[in-house]
Amino acid sequence: MSSQALLWRALPDKHAQCLLCRHFCRLRTGEWGICGVRGCKAAKDGHPEIFTLVDRRAAALHADPIEKKPLYHYLPGSLTLSLGTFGCNFDCAWCQNCEISRPPIFAQHQFQPADLPFPADLEQRTALCRRGTEISPDGLVRTARELGCSSIAFTYTEPTVFFELARSCAEQAGAAGLGRVMVSNGYQSPACLEALAPFIDAANIDLKGFSEDRYRRFCGARLAGVLDNLVRMRRIGWWLEITTLLIPGVNDSSEECSRVAGFIHDRLGADTPWHISAFFPSRFMSGTPSTPQELLEHAREIGIRAGLHHVYVGNVKNGGNHTSCPACGETAVRREGFRVSVLSPKGICPRCGLRLSGIWQGHSARSNGETL
Repeated sequence: MSSQALLWRALPDKHAQCLLCRHFCRLRTGEWGICGVRGCKAAKDGHPEIFTLVDRRAAALHADPIEKKPLYHYLPGSLTLSLGTFGCNFDCAWCQNCEISRPPIFAQHQFQPADLPFPADLEQRTALCRRGTEISPDGLVRTARELGCSSIAFTYTEPTVFFELARSCAEQAGAAGLGRVMVSNGYQSPACLEALAPFIDAANIDLKGFSEDRYRRFCGARLAGVLDNLVRMRRIGWWLEITTLLIPGVNDSSEECSRVAGFIHDRLGADTPWHISAFFPSRFMSGTPSTPQELLEHAREIGIRAGLHHVYVGNVKNGGNHTSCPACGETAVRREGFRVSVLSPKGICPRCGLRLSGIWQGHSARSNGETL
């Protein structure tokens, strides 16, 4: 089931280096990358080459409300056909999809000096990935149309690790007039972002806080790479929304929330939506309490005071999910859970005529400020 991967290079020291994300894993034959689904084996000529297990099958495939991603300013009220594979290049202590992102077998044989022709557990990992639904770009487009979806979304785990599948499906979906959405941790390599640039329309990126130390301890990654990529994505022209999972005792201080909000405002723009989501006990943090409602509301107030026009509270029932005009306060989209009433389908304020930021039906406005 394995296929030769894209975005890697051979090194002179009998290693191969993956160029897909900012881990830049250096692998000998018999080793797996951090993601668990890209490994190194000996090619026919004996030299190491990197292969992927996730270029043909999805571990999860569902039609979801676009708001579930969450994307509130991209075709609000529409459905998106969502898919994800096994594997992830982060190892978040609180991951709620760890059954497919980090199954137990992925913790084995990582960076061990096996020096084998192929990884010792290749057969077991291949069998795991075969449990998914076989898909093709054409088939995905047909399914999206049959289910009434306006877009396809690469989500659930980390789209970066199934780059080959995501890019081919996104290219086909775009040709068929469907939108292309990515929900990501934002840890792509510059080369990966460049390769994806023409094929993604909107992205929701998890900004898990604003501490380099906590990114390393809780996710096994670096904050600086995520921040750099967010600025790159904005320059590329993707519609961006940001999500922060607010975890008690981890990233919930007023100072850290202020730094996140300030970065979004200063580097991505005041019109960039910020979703503040409630944490629920999971994985290695099952003993951590859920996020209190008052803490979510406090973080939302910090975002508003920082000058952000659209700050939302997610994963809980509250009144902080409607989209309002930043100029006059008129409600443009009402949300009760995933029940959505779009009062302004083209993104034009029904009261003052301001074009709301985002991608709406028949209209795209990257920033506010234009009145009809």
